[in-house]
Amino acid sequence: MRKVNVDELFEGKQSKYALVVGVSKRARQITQKFEDEGTVTEDKPVLLAIDEIKNHEINLLEPDDEG
Repeated sequence: MRKVNVDELFEGKQSKYALVVGVSKRARQITQKFEDEGTVTEDKPVLLAIDEIKNHEINLLEPDDEG
C-alpha cells in the first residue's frame, strides 16, 4: 500500500475542502475513462488523481476568501 503525505498535498492550498472535492471529481473522471476504454489496471483512481495534483498536472480552483 502506498502512503500519501497529506501535508505535501495541502502545501499552497487554502481550502482542504476544495482539495478533497477536486481529488474526488478527478478520480471519478479517471474511473469513467477507464470504463469507456475498457482499461484494466491495478492503479487506484484516487491515487492517480492525487499524483496529478501533486505533480501540478491539473490545478484546482479554490473559493475566494472575500465571498
